[in-house]
Amino acid sequence: MLLAALVGGCASIHNEPINVPLGAERIAQAALIGREGSTYAEEMMIGLAFSGGGTRAAAFSFGALQELERTRLPARMGQGSLLDRIDFVSGVSGGSVSAAYFALKKRDAMADFREKFLLRDAEEALRTRVSVVNLSRALGGGINDSTGFTRWLDESLFHGATFMEFAGERRPRLWINASDIYNRTPFVFGRTTFAAMCSDLGAYPLADAVAASAAVPVVFAPIVIKTYPGQCPVPLPPWVERARTNPASPPLLKAFAEATTRYHDGSMPYIKLLDGGLVDNFGLSGFTIARLSADTPYGPLTPEQAVKLRRGLFMVIDAGRGPSGNWNQAVEGPSGPDLVMAAADTAIDASVRSSFTAFSQTTVEWQSSLIRWRCGLSAAERRRLGAPANWNCRDIRFVVGRVGFDQLGPQRAAQLDKVPTRFKLPPDQVDALIEAGGEALRASPTFRGFVGSL
Repeated sequence: MLLAALVGGCASIHNEPINVPLGAERIAQAALIGREGSTYAEEMMIGLAFSGGGTRAAAFSFGALQELERTRLPARMGQGSLLDRIDFVSGVSGGSVSAAYFALKKRDAMADFREKFLLRDAEEALRTRVSVVNLSRALGGGINDSTGFTRWLDESLFHGATFMEFAGERRPRLWINASDIYNRTPFVFGRTTFAAMCSDLGAYPLADAVAASAAVPVVFAPIVIKTYPGQCPVPLPPWVERARTNPASPPLLKAFAEATTRYHDGSMPYIKLLDGGLVDNFGLSGFTIARLSADTPYGPLTPEQAVKLRRGLFMVIDAGRGPSGNWNQAVEGPSGPDLVMAAADTAIDASVRSSFTAFSQTTVEWQSSLIRWRCGLSAAERRRLGAPANWNCRDIRFVVGRVGFDQLGPQRAAQLDKVPTRFKLPPDQVDALIEAGGEALRASPTFRGFVGSL
C-alpha cells in the first residue's frame, strides 16, 4: 500500500478533452440535433430508459427491444411493430451501449447486437487485474484512461459515428447520460449542454459519449470535456435563467440550470464526467429536464404532435442489483469491500427511486397541462393543427412503468442478480438475460395496458 501510494504520487492518469468548439458554419447544423418536435405527429409515443449494469443491462434491454419487435401494430396503424415507433431512448452505463446502438442502427441493430457486443469481451482492452501498478494508477486518478474502451466500442459498434447522425427529422431521439461530478448533476449529451459550452455536439463521437456514461469511478479516470465560453453567438435558453433564479424551481432543474450557466460563463473550463449511474441509474433525467424546461403546455412536443397524440408509454428497463450478501445475519459485518458496495448501492437505489418518482409526477402534470391546452383550442386552431374527425380533447393518457428482475419471481430474480455487472459474460448468462428482458416486458401490466389501449 505504501509503495503504491509513493508510485501513485508520481503518476497522474487523466483524459484529454476531444470535443471541439462550435464554429459559425456549424451552428445551424448543430441546432438540428435532438431538436424539440423531431418525432413524427402520431397518436402514439414511446420512450424507453435503459438502466446501468454493464453487459447484463445491455442484454436485458435488448430482450425488451426484441419484445417490442414482436408486438405488432394494430392494423389501422399500418405495417410494422412497436419497435418502429419508439420516439425516445435514454441510456446509462451499460444501458447506454444498447440505447446508442439501437438509436443509430434502428431495426438493423436487432440482427447483430448480440454477436457484435453482448457475446464479446468488452474488457479485453482494459486493465482489470489487482496489482501494485493498478493500485498506483487508481490513486493517480483511475486505473484506465478512456482510450482503450472507447476504441473498442468504436471499432466494434459505432465505426466513427457522431451525434450528427441524429440531425433533422429522425427518431428515436437519443439521450446518453453521464454524471458531472463537480456540479453533482446529470450530464446529458444533448444540444442544450453543448450549445452552452460553445462546443460542437455534431462532431462528438458516439463511442466517447457511451464510454463517459460507463466510466465507473476508479476503474476509469474521469472523462474531460472542455468549455469554450464566448466563442459562439448562441445564448442560453431563457428557461435556464428562470430556473436558476427561481427559489421554487424543481431541484433537478435548478441544479442542471446552474451547471449549464457555469459551462457558459467561463467559470468552469473543464467538466469531469463519470458513470451516469452515480446520479441517475435509470436515465430519466433527460426526459424530466426536457419537460420541466418547456415553455409551453405541450413541450417538448410540437403543437401538431400534442393535438394528435392519444397514448404515451414510458418504460424503464432496470437491470439494477437487489440486496446481496449475508452480513445481515450476524452482528459482525459488513467487511470493508462489502461496506463500500453497500454504500454505493444504497446511494444509487435512493437516487433511482427519487428520479422515478419525479418523472412519474412530471408526467402526470404534463398530461393535465395537455388536456387543458387541447380543450382550450378553438375550432379553427384544431383544424389548423390537424385534429382528426371526432377528436376528443380529453382522450390522452400517459403511463409510466418499470420492469426488472424482481418482477420475474424470487427464484428467477435471485439467479439473475448473481450475474455480475461486468462487460464480459458467458453466452448462457447473456441469453438468460435477453430472455428475461422480453418476458418481463411482456408480463408488465403497464405494457399490456398500453398495447390494449391502442
